[in-house]
Amino acid sequence: MKLVPVMPIVSLLVTALCGLSQGESEKRKLQIGIKKRIDSCPLRSRKSDTLHMHYTGKLEDGTEFDSSVSRGTPFIFTLGTGQVIKGWDQGLLGMCEGEKRKLVIPSELGYGDRGAPPKIPGGATLVFEVELLKIERRTEL
Repeated sequence: MKLVPVMPIVSLLVTALCGLSQGESEKRKLQIGIKKRIDSCPLRSRKSDTLHMHYTGKLEDGTEFDSSVSRGTPFIFTLGTGQVIKGWDQGLLGMCEGEKRKLVIPSELGYGDRGAPPKIPGGATLVFEVELLKIERRTEL
């Protein structure tokens, strides 16, 4: 008698019931890739930190829609407060100054079905190359 692992079957069943192919269900997750790791990292980004970032944003087909690098000015925002898309609020947690990541962000964590016309169509998966330049952390009282 041959035993079949149950988890892959359950996974396929759940995906089938949701009406998604296995590839689509995996594609809808935020993907985080480390492009440059930092050896000495005394401070990691966390919610409510002010981050200074360089980024280049592209669509899946490689079309660039925005870049702080070409402007020469870092983008500054507070992490975890809804100032940026959810994919950034999640994908930039735990970063070190100098670290570079590649984020592949499904539309649900980006601009959704509406997109951000004219450059980002509805339902678009976004690909960001990001570099954390500086973390500003408020000292707690």
